[in-house]
Amino acid sequence: MILLADPRVAAVPSADDGDPLVDLRELPELRLDTRAADPAGAYARLRRGVADRLLAAQHALPPGLRLLVIEGYRPYQAQLEIFTGYREELRRAHPDWSPERLYRETTKFVSPVEVAPHSTGGAVDLTLCTEDGVELDMGTAVDATPEASDNACFTDAPAVSAVARRHRRVMGDALRTAGLVNYPTEWWHWSYGDRYWALMTGAPRTRYGPV
Repeated sequence: MILLADPRVAAVPSADDGDPLVDLRELPELRLDTRAADPAGAYARLRRGVADRLLAAQHALPPGLRLLVIEGYRPYQAQLEIFTGYREELRRAHPDWSPERLYRETTKFVSPVEVAPHSTGGAVDLTLCTEDGVELDMGTAVDATPEASDNACFTDAPAVSAVARRHRRVMGDALRTAGLVNYPTEWWHWSYGDRYWALMTGAPRTRYGPV
């Protein structure tokens, strides 16, 4: 399992091809949830290339299923606050952990700001729902932490039900076919064009840099 803390991620050359951010609220083909909504509407924005791939993935889903987008672009400051907050939560819970372990465990749930996929506009948190918007059982809630879920948030976690595993597989097959990659500690997190995507696909550089 390659984590975002891995030096190989940060070593990927960063480039940006200028692909614009688009507002998913203007794409009725994609269903958008508002639980992560922010006043500036950043949550609803993704790079055009990612939005196009989500549309392709949705077309590949079995009849009656839809992607439900939770969050896309996340500004630097918001990413920093999430990282710092979770790191402090783990520090309080595990005062015996070394700084190195604390950093590694933190990155299982939230990316360091210097390589954060969401801050490029290339990452998306999402789940599956029915045509009526009823969310499917995915084994944990979106944004369940490894600590709280006993690692059931890991994409290939064996402890979730067969139904949840099947739903994760259906969503994953559609997203991978469309060209996105998953962060293996978060079944809901997928990206394209960022450093993690580049490392996992062998691309020589990113398509998207920080916005």
